[in-house]
Amino acid sequence: MVHIWAEQALLPGGWAENVGVTLDRGRIARVTPGAAPEGQRVGLLLPAMANLHSHAFQRAMAGLSEARGPEPRDTFWTWRQIMYRFLDHLTPEDVEAIAALVQMEMLEAGYATNVEFHYLHHRPGGGHYDNLAEMSERIAAAAARTGIGLTLLPVHYQFGGVDRRPLGPGQIRFGTTPDEFQRLLDGAGVALAALPPDAGIGVAPHSLRAVSPEALRLCETLRPGRPFHMHLAEQVPEIDEVGAAYGRRPVEWVLDHHQPDRNWTLIHLTHMTEDETRRLAATGAVAGLCPITESSLGDGIFNGTIWTEAGGRIGFGSDSNIRISLIEELRTLEYSQRLRDRGRAVLATRERSTGRVLYEAGLAASPTAAGRETGAIAPGLWADLVAVDLHNPVMAGRAGDQLLDSLIFAGHDGLIRDVWSAGRHMVHEGKHMDHDRIMSEYLQTIARIQDRM
Repeated sequence: MVHIWAEQALLPGGWAENVGVTLDRGRIARVTPGAAPEGQRVGLLLPAMANLHSHAFQRAMAGLSEARGPEPRDTFWTWRQIMYRFLDHLTPEDVEAIAALVQMEMLEAGYATNVEFHYLHHRPGGGHYDNLAEMSERIAAAAARTGIGLTLLPVHYQFGGVDRRPLGPGQIRFGTTPDEFQRLLDGAGVALAALPPDAGIGVAPHSLRAVSPEALRLCETLRPGRPFHMHLAEQVPEIDEVGAAYGRRPVEWVLDHHQPDRNWTLIHLTHMTEDETRRLAATGAVAGLCPITESSLGDGIFNGTIWTEAGGRIGFGSDSNIRISLIEELRTLEYSQRLRDRGRAVLATRERSTGRVLYEAGLAASPTAAGRETGAIAPGLWADLVAVDLHNPVMAGRAGDQLLDSLIFAGHDGLIRDVWSAGRHMVHEGKHMDHDRIMSEYLQTIARIQDRM
């Protein structure tokens, strides 16, 4: 057993002081407010949430797409061409080293779980590896090294557009037929079997433009009850393409032809009408928000005020991994709402401050988005925990909701001191237990990639 004692902690019933938490075989065995100090002492103890959307390999191209290109205007679509050219240089060994860095940075940022939306499956040119799930195995191997909780979402990607045009250069590494995707999914499950029991799998049809309606129906049947993720309504040209082909905007079409529920996580949702927002929020599906990436790519601003008024659920991911910072994801979402609405504390309620609303929203989305027993400091759940330093100017003198407000709006990643994922103590004093080796291997990998480019 492991004992942790916190000066302050966020429990399901609210804030508590002098909290003892006992861990046993990766789970929370006992929670005791008003306890005498025992075991490791921390300042603020919070449940750790899941990073619910990541494309790990894109971390290695961060900073390579900020120059002006030949097009009159740089957009998501011109960025995507840079990404396609970059990924053609990546080997399975590269992907494993990059994924290990990403997972390490997620842990150091306060996430306990990596929900990996994994679509880089094949060789350059589209040829299959001898093992169809080779790249999935590499993501799992990285998780074995970093100790992060992993929910792997193999992605089905059929076409280059709604008109079913063939996949183009770059995209060809993603492509699967429905039969191939089912075999890939099975292979990914085998890879996950080598990880601790908190690892899990889900299903991810890429988007309405990349997967046929028939294949989308098939995907719904492949892993019932497990996380089901899909990009939706991210870009205006995507909405126009779907609307021209199907006679409905993407969110309208999904609502008319499917029954999203709490196992669904729909990524970005940056372009919805008010009616779409309210109808989709009512289904219980999670809006998978990646505010740093959505800002970087110029996606748009999520309709957070109407969504939350309608009882919608939100979670957070790092998507392109251009910057892995949980604190900044939460801050960026609220600031985008403030800039649009010209107000302050936009997502706060009368009962809970902005920081608490944001943080608890991410916690509440984590169990279904990751398919994981997590999201609170409560007996029986996986011990996904994050400790925050209280002995610094940002947090000094704060209590209750002010702790989260100060952390998110005045704080920085260096305040994250310890992180446990299913009881695995992977971050201590702000640093991953294997930080130096993972970083060294990543730097060597980048050098090899640059030699090929």
